[in-house]
Amino acid sequence: MTAQSISRKDFIRNSSILLASTCVLNSAQAMEGEHTTEIFAGKTLILKNVMLETGFTYDQDDVIKTNTALFTIEIEEGKIKSVLPNNPKGKGIDAKGFLMLPAFRDMHIHLDKTYYGLPWQAHLKKNKSVKDMIAFEQQIIPELLKTSVPRSEKLIELLQSYGTSYARSHVNIELTSGLKSLKHLETALQNKKSSFQAELVAFPQHGIYYTKSEELMKEAAKMDIDFIGGLDPFSIDGGIEKHMDFVVQLALDNGKGIDIHLHEGGESGLKTIEYLIAKVMENPVLKGKTYVSHAFALRYLDKNKTEEIAEKLGLAKIGIASTIPLSGNPMPIPTLYKHGVEVVAGNDCIVDHWSTFGTGSILQKANIAAQIYGYRTEFDLSRILKLATGNIVPLDDKGNRQWPNVGDQANVVLVDASCSAEAVSRVSPVKSLIHDGNLVF
Repeated sequence: MTAQSISRKDFIRNSSILLASTCVLNSAQAMEGEHTTEIFAGKTLILKNVMLETGFTYDQDDVIKTNTALFTIEIEEGKIKSVLPNNPKGKGIDAKGFLMLPAFRDMHIHLDKTYYGLPWQAHLKKNKSVKDMIAFEQQIIPELLKTSVPRSEKLIELLQSYGTSYARSHVNIELTSGLKSLKHLETALQNKKSSFQAELVAFPQHGIYYTKSEELMKEAAKMDIDFIGGLDPFSIDGGIEKHMDFVVQLALDNGKGIDIHLHEGGESGLKTIEYLIAKVMENPVLKGKTYVSHAFALRYLDKNKTEEIAEKLGLAKIGIASTIPLSGNPMPIPTLYKHGVEVVAGNDCIVDHWSTFGTGSILQKANIAAQIYGYRTEFDLSRILKLATGNIVPLDDKGNRQWPNVGDQANVVLVDASCSAEAVSRVSPVKSLIHDGNLVF
């Protein structure tokens, strides 16, 4: 077996060049080619001394420890070929006893627009509302588009350095950029196809009717995107039904899913969620393919109404994509889980004109959730790992190993932790990332 690998230290160093002009950006792009174009070109990858979780130790009904053992993992053609007893003297890359977990997934991010790679700039005080931000974007997007491809690539590399190999990215579809944001991001993703994958949401960031973006949305829906987006129907477009009917029909006509931004709280936010639930129940093909991002209205309902809406979301198989906000009332994630609602997490903004607080670490989001909801036990911490992995955990609730299995896609991270619970609690360092069998670092 032969492999050309790069250390995480070198990977991060090669990804941290500040990009202040088109000339510098193009130069950095050329430099990175020798390191990241095809990190692992072989078809078989063997890892030895890999730590996997094997079960729980109990004190009566309480999980007090996660049991682990070392294994040899064979990867072939991008999938797990075998999970074998460890052979420390055999051929293969030495995983050094690091814990193997499913690679992380950032399920709400904007890869197409970022200041990352440019000089630091904080949020401007004058931009208070979403409409303020729309006006600001109309000013800055033309300049940002000039360098958006290499900066998107650098942002992808930041995510990879934290163990993320998959994202759901919303991409601007509006009159200022036309379809350029989408086309530029598609180029960046093509350049990273061996080490990263994304599903795309056609996102009317400036409203559907507020800036007359209907025709652009229809054009984008026919392109290589996965979801139709929406934005605060009442406050931006002046009404719920017209906006949501457009989104739903466009998704149905083009065989896409739905993922809408809903920052609105209060009555309009709740009515939008209820309207979407009704539409999905009328069109069952949208079940399991529909999400509400943010859904801040859920944070301010009384207990009975929260239970009612969570139950309806569960029945409609509508998921919630959350950034796990720290300010204001917490999102009712435990209640959503209780009713079988899929919850996914994302960084949303990373060093951009909306917010500077996204770190790139989705494992940190699981840690924040554990702190907010009081998940301190071995069992609870191991469960909330699913926020980082797209709802995959190595052990089921009874402690049976359910991942990795032969045939699983070989998207894995190695972390410096003794178990999932410690990884979440300590936001343990990521030591290696493998995407579809390709060794990224």
